[in-house]
Amino acid sequence: MRPTEPEQIVHCFAEAWNNRDAVALAALFADDADFVNVVGLWWHKRADIERAHAYGLGTFFRDSTLSAGRIAVKHAGDGVAVIHVRWRLSGQLDQQGAPLDVRRSIMVFVAERRDGHWVVIAAQNTDVVPGAETLQARRGGLRPADYRG
Repeated sequence: MRPTEPEQIVHCFAEAWNNRDAVALAALFADDADFVNVVGLWWHKRADIERAHAYGLGTFFRDSTLSAGRIAVKHAGDGVAVIHVRWRLSGQLDQQGAPLDVRRSIMVFVAERRDGHWVVIAAQNTDVVPGAETLQARRGGLRPADYRG
């Protein structure tokens, strides 16, 4: 599907994810799009976005369900939109194949109107860490922290 409205990107992304269709998911992106995932892996082209999602959707996300919550669209000039979405992800598997708890994230898509439809030129997904205000780096790892007392 070629989204004709920016918010359709969210629904198309979730549908492709839930159908384990990395080709359809990547088709939402421009050839030279950038995608940063929740741990900072940064893919620079549609082919890389497709490859990474095909791997994840075929392994640890193979039983997952992605659903959209709140969606906000801001138009940033003629033919550019920034789309925020709150995601709920269930069914991710651990390394032994056991189901993990539900994750929530906020994803940002930057999209451009091209030839009557919207295409993603950049995306970033950020996990929501309940009760945390920031992260602390110690001994090569990150831990959630809250300074609010």
